[in-house]
Amino acid sequence: MAEVEAPAGGAEDGTGEERAPASLAVILLVSVLVVATCGLVYELLAGTLASYLLGDSVTQFSTVIGTYLFAMGVGSYLSRHVRSNEMGVFVRVEILIAALGGWSAAGLFLLFPVVEDFRIALYGLVVAIGVLVGLEIPLLIRILRYRFAFRDLVSNVLTYDYIGALIASLLFPLVLVPRLGMIRTGFVFGLANVGVAIALLVVLRGRQRVGGDLLAALVVLASLLAGLAGADHIQRWSEVAFYGEPVIYARSTPYQRIVITRRGEDLRLYLNGNLQFSTRDEYRYHEALVWPVLGRVANPREVLILGGGDGLAAREVLKDPRVGHVTLVDLDPEMTHLFRDEPSLARLNGGSLDSPRMQVINGDAFRWVRQARGHYDAILIDFPDPTEFSLGKLYTESFYREVARLLGPAGVLTVQSTSPLVAPRSYWTVASTLEAAGLKARGYHAYVPSFGEWGFTMAAHQPPGDAVRLPAGLRFLTQASERAMFDFPPDMARRPTPVNRLDNQALVRSFAEEWGRYDG
Repeated sequence: MAEVEAPAGGAEDGTGEERAPASLAVILLVSVLVVATCGLVYELLAGTLASYLLGDSVTQFSTVIGTYLFAMGVGSYLSRHVRSNEMGVFVRVEILIAALGGWSAAGLFLLFPVVEDFRIALYGLVVAIGVLVGLEIPLLIRILRYRFAFRDLVSNVLTYDYIGALIASLLFPLVLVPRLGMIRTGFVFGLANVGVAIALLVVLRGRQRVGGDLLAALVVLASLLAGLAGADHIQRWSEVAFYGEPVIYARSTPYQRIVITRRGEDLRLYLNGNLQFSTRDEYRYHEALVWPVLGRVANPREVLILGGGDGLAAREVLKDPRVGHVTLVDLDPEMTHLFRDEPSLARLNGGSLDSPRMQVINGDAFRWVRQARGHYDAILIDFPDPTEFSLGKLYTESFYREVARLLGPAGVLTVQSTSPLVAPRSYWTVASTLEAAGLKARGYHAYVPSFGEWGFTMAAHQPPGDAVRLPAGLRFLTQASERAMFDFPPDMARRPTPVNRLDNQALVRSFAEEWGRYDG
């Protein structure tokens, strides 16, 4: 790139440095707002993407934010070595940030299915962007130092910096991710960074040589516009590579990434990259979740389902003519609307979410159970696995105490509880936690080909008995196979486990450790 020279005719200080032209002061102060917003967005993108792809959002956000802030400190330190042509260096930093930050989400999505150690790529990019972002504010302060008194300069720069951080933190979860998605968000804010560079170069044009930098900025601009235009194709290609199956639906909501794939007759649902069901064998899972409970309840008039927004558990419940009313509480309205309104998905769940016996409530189950009143004859808890603390709270003693309060005196509940073969410590932690909440727990398991050996935990105020009534026409469960589900061989047998509480989240840690060994 051609070096940007100091503006002709600019006044000099005692060291020979040229002052920034007065006409640039406003642009540069606006640049503070822009670069602060962009910098935080790139940080949030990296943390969110790492959570989606690697799980355990607390660990991923903590490590990404810590690495990013450290890299910013390195960038701030390195700024002391810029002894001349501060404007030129700032422009080039903006161009580089635009290229790296703008393509960060797209690049990481594309790399995830093909690189052996994704973390190297992730943290390498976080460090590179962090160092460049750390250079921005010190350079801007030095460029503006002749336009303001020192106290006004620091006040102005920090005010715009903090306002930019507020804008980014509000826009990211409320607007950017649900409406643009992560890939488009990266490109949009990359355009903002390169826009700052181009605006400065246009103002400086005629005072100095800017040809090389302007050409580089225009090339980056063109690449970002092309990426923005092709964002859907990039997302689709990366997800096909990740899932290994044609993606027929994909959408980011404020709560999760919903992806549905189809290969032949097999339809699969993924939430944040984790398989939730396959139509080849979901009936095994949902029969095992529902019928051991309904079959032990004499008169299940009122049934509560927590989670299960796909309506498949509700489909099984509504097969029982004794059930008078079902309340389903699921966080994400996009999920329940999709499985209610999309004809092929509604056929899969038998139209359960549109049944006159069904009430769908979209809300946080953790809060809902604390406010709910009344009693339920059967409660089915069908949450995703505790891959992160926001899900782990739904497996805690405090949550189960509230659920126990809602369970009728003769009622029975069950919890999907991960694999007792792959993660036995995690599996039996659920039983220990239910017992700490005052319930009598009993584990059982079923083989579901898409998941392997999968576990459930039944609980009630009194020990759940063996007597069970199963309806005719089930595809998987029989009286004999239902009894066999309660038998655990030695490699899945119960062992001492801690109670999962809000203040320790022992289940999240053991789940990550056990499944990490299995997946690794």
